[in-house]
Amino acid sequence: MSKTILLFPGQGSQYVGMGKTLSETFEPAKTLLKKADEVLGFELSKIMQEGPEELLKSTDNTQPALYVCSCMAMELLKSKNVSFDYAAGHSLGEYSAIYAAGGFSFEDGLRLVRVRGELMAKAGELKPGAMAAVLKLSEADLNAALAEAQDAGVVVAANFNSPGQIVISGSKEGVAKASEIAKAKGAKRVVPLPVSGAFHSPLMEYALAGLKEAIEKTAFSDSKVPVIANVTSQPVSKGTEFKDLLAKQLISPVRWQQSMETAVSLGIERGIEVGAGKVLAGLMGVINSNVKVYSVETEEQLNSIA
Repeated sequence: MSKTILLFPGQGSQYVGMGKTLSETFEPAKTLLKKADEVLGFELSKIMQEGPEELLKSTDNTQPALYVCSCMAMELLKSKNVSFDYAAGHSLGEYSAIYAAGGFSFEDGLRLVRVRGELMAKAGELKPGAMAAVLKLSEADLNAALAEAQDAGVVVAANFNSPGQIVISGSKEGVAKASEIAKAKGAKRVVPLPVSGAFHSPLMEYALAGLKEAIEKTAFSDSKVPVIANVTSQPVSKGTEFKDLLAKQLISPVRWQQSMETAVSLGIERGIEVGAGKVLAGLMGVINSNVKVYSVETEEQLNSIA
């Protein structure tokens, strides 16, 4: 029997209008969106569907918006009894994956991602940083570039997205220096990313204590299906382990390529990207083109694969 993994997008997949079609055509999604507004105490639904883009792009709004959009699409999958064997999410998407797998309630997850977004936004203000995608450079050469750039400032590998795409993160000076060295070592391109902070780097340290506190206050359960964790790229089901890994994830690299390679080794042949955008489908095409990933944010998209 072929196995299915659900994939949940992270920051960068948001867009003005996200979740709109589903909330207008599918009552359970509309109900969930209304509940999100009530839990948060403001109209996240309006920011998601009407913008403005600058407000949606603010980390404290982006993270709950992506989580809610994925949970709305998850309602659709549940209504069609779509079964899955594993789940995984990219950075913020890991919270959506844990919700989908039964690790915590919708409301608890939403409160947690709002706090995470607020703390990360504040960390970005206190210690401004940058991120950049390094394309077509070996991990060994990139590590050498990062080591050489340390005299300019903090810079680390933040996301191992796919073969030929590793994102670096750190101080503006550190990222600029590492970008120069990476190009000199043969990187095809280095693309600065439009982010508000140095995510998955030591510059996020400020947010760690507050996030740990929020995680401790959240009720976690063992999940019904395993979630392949960003930090370890291994399947996890224990609620206590989720707590530990979500805290570590904040300042650790997202091992997405390695996570998807683990999924393939576990027999995954099909993926469904649940929520906004098609970023993860694109990455899987590079990691392992034998795994077909369908992107689902509307009923029409789901019907085309059901």
